[in-house]
Amino acid sequence: MRMRDIQMLGYTADTMAQIKIYGLKASLSENGEALSLAIHSAVIEALAYPEEKKFHRFLPLDKGEFVYPSDRSESYTIIEISIFEGRSVEIKKQLINLIYENVDRDVGIKPQDVEITIFETPRHNWGIRGKPGDELSLDYKVDV
Repeated sequence: MRMRDIQMLGYTADTMAQIKIYGLKASLSENGEALSLAIHSAVIEALAYPEEKKFHRFLPLDKGEFVYPSDRSESYTIIEISIFEGRSVEIKKQLINLIYENVDRDVGIKPQDVEITIFETPRHNWGIRGKPGDELSLDYKVDV
């Protein structure tokens, strides 16, 4: 389901996607801004996420701190996404595919060098704005 389809159904999104991006310092230094834009664009489209809600953390590592297989390049990047549980398999696959497409096209990092993991947790496992996540009044739907 595309963002416009979700909006037509009357859903809005203010989801709490927390994104960690791991890579070599040199690669993240060179590509960080473009990576952030490529990832966020995918999140906006797949999860109907508001443009202003960007929660990205970069974890740049030295070569000795970031061990990866020899068939990956120095652009190798790991993306971890933490979200509320409830989204369909279709939506999560769409997010993954959009990230691969955007990062390849906009950053020049090939899918071979990108690994993505989505971590879903119940709302009660989140603390947001001083409350457990399941006690928040949400103006969006996560079970899409």
